[in-house]
Amino acid sequence: MAKDEPVSFVVFDILYYKGEKVTRLPLYERKEILDVIIPVNTPVLSKVMSVNSNGTTLFKLIEEQNLEGIVLKKKDSTYEIGKRSYSWLKVINYQYTNVIVNGYRKDDFGWLLSYDDGRYAGIMELGVPKEEKNRVYRMDKRDQNDKFVFIEPVSCYVKYRNITKAGLLRLPSYVSLNA
Repeated sequence: MAKDEPVSFVVFDILYYKGEKVTRLPLYERKEILDVIIPVNTPVLSKVMSVNSNGTTLFKLIEEQNLEGIVLKKKDSTYEIGKRSYSWLKVINYQYTNVIVNGYRKDDFGWLLSYDDGRYAGIMELGVPKEEKNRVYRMDKRDQNDKFVFIEPVSCYVKYRNITKAGLLRLPSYVSLNA
């Protein structure tokens, strides 16, 4: 199966070494341990690239490649299992596009999105101000079913992380209505 679906394992940190928990060691020491364990990256096993300083330059390269983003980590940070750490900061390379709002969910908030060509683009649940929600709720209704109310289509500018394998916007978030 590996010939048809090659698998690789990419390591970004280490929690245990020689049977001992190393999460309390600073990041730079954990990276040194990884260098001992994985001295050379291979197609099957590799370490996440680590760059000291030059974060702005790296992020520009990420933008050029349309990659998702980077994580900034303090060199002396410990690994906090199950917690969000203020020592690690995710910097996301958001993408932006215009989509069509065709309707909204009847139960939990969510706008039904499509691309200009009519293909389904996903549900937007994030960042919509109350006044804009109300504006859409007041729009002319075209139809409805048990889950959705369909409205006269309106253009909306959104930001999103990437496009999924299914062709949907990942975590679309409101920027503005174009109507």
